[in-house]
Amino acid sequence: MRIDVIDNGGQWTHKEWHLLKSLGIESDIRPNTVSSESLKDNDGLVLSGGAPSIVSELDKLGNVSSFIDDHSFPILGICVGAQFIALHYGGEVGPGTRPEYGKTKVDVLNKIGIFNGMPDSIIVWENHNDEIKKLPSELTLVARSSNCAVQAFAHRTLPIYGVQYHPEVNNTEYGRELFVNFVNICKETGPDKFKNKTSIL
Repeated sequence: MRIDVIDNGGQWTHKEWHLLKSLGIESDIRPNTVSSESLKDNDGLVLSGGAPSIVSELDKLGNVSSFIDDHSFPILGICVGAQFIALHYGGEVGPGTRPEYGKTKVDVLNKIGIFNGMPDSIIVWENHNDEIKKLPSELTLVARSSNCAVQAFAHRTLPIYGVQYHPEVNNTEYGRELFVNFVNICKETGPDKFKNKTSIL
């Protein structure tokens, strides 16, 4: 199976790619300017982190909007990738009340999808200025921290997920398990299998 990583300029994009490769997944790092058509044979997609401020640098996200609209394969957005998904569906993103860097405790509120089998709280690695201020109705809250109200979300009817923190970094607890869960979702959900699904919650 193939799960490519879309490079939005994040410093840890290669770690996401390496983690997928270590799980036996065919994967390439692709620029976010590739055509949506070129991803038609994918089983899933990871949207990397990137620009320090998505609010002022939204134009650096290339064709990501098309990747979301044109395909039914599972998508995992990380940091800026997650923020973009929230914006795409009508949510709000803005400067964080308290930008987060380094270790943070995240509370897992809903152990669905990529958080299947997770404990109630995990220690993660953060690196963000902006954060999701308001989730659109299509997305449901999955995890939060004391300084960031939206640390993770899941789409209510599509296999689309987002995390504000960086699961690909070694310091993050259960990061590999999160990727394993996403890979399993891609195996189970694939474009053809998903067509008849109406809800993942």
